[in-house]
Amino acid sequence: MTRLNGQRMDANVVVLGTDNVGKSALIVRFLTRRFIGEYGDIESLYTHNVVVDGREQTLNIWDAPYSQDLSSKSLMCEKRVQWADGFVLVYSICDRASFNTVSRLIQMIKTNKDILGFEKMPIVIVGNKRDLHHRRTVLSEEGRLLALSADCQFYEVSAAENYHSVLMVFHGLVDRIRESRVSVKKLAGIKGIVKSMSAVFARRRTDSL
Repeated sequence: MTRLNGQRMDANVVVLGTDNVGKSALIVRFLTRRFIGEYGDIESLYTHNVVVDGREQTLNIWDAPYSQDLSSKSLMCEKRVQWADGFVLVYSICDRASFNTVSRLIQMIKTNKDILGFEKMPIVIVGNKRDLHHRRTVLSEEGRLLALSADCQFYEVSAAENYHSVLMVFHGLVDRIRESRVSVKKLAGIKGIVKSMSAVFARRRTDSL
């Protein structure tokens, strides 16, 4: 699925959100620097090479259509968590319902992660359409509090007006994915040491009998 060889890293990213929050526009802005405002509800998979902190990364980005079924028994939800190394969860600051859905998406990811036995899943929460602040129904502080409570990163951006802020979203997620892999490696190393020591003590007990 993914690999980490020296300076190079491949990672799978799933972008989720309800309809009309601008998640496809966010992805295309990141990939092409261009803003396109209108999209159909089309499932897409993109591959994109980026350089983050001097290291080359290949991102596979799944623009996933929103599904009402967010139960832990949903095969689609399980498939996304199995495939993903990280998630970008998008809501519109002008749409309270889309913000509430992000909380449900976080719960779905964490529930499936626990069922599948995964370690911590990197998640970035994005409040989009910052340029439409006059229509805001979700405060920035609410987004930050949700991210803090769920141990996620938070960004508020305008895919329509600012490429750099969108770039920071994906770079921030890449950093989180890298950190999570380092943690998993360290944990695996500790588990290996404990297992080896347990085996040694078990042999000593057997020899003494």
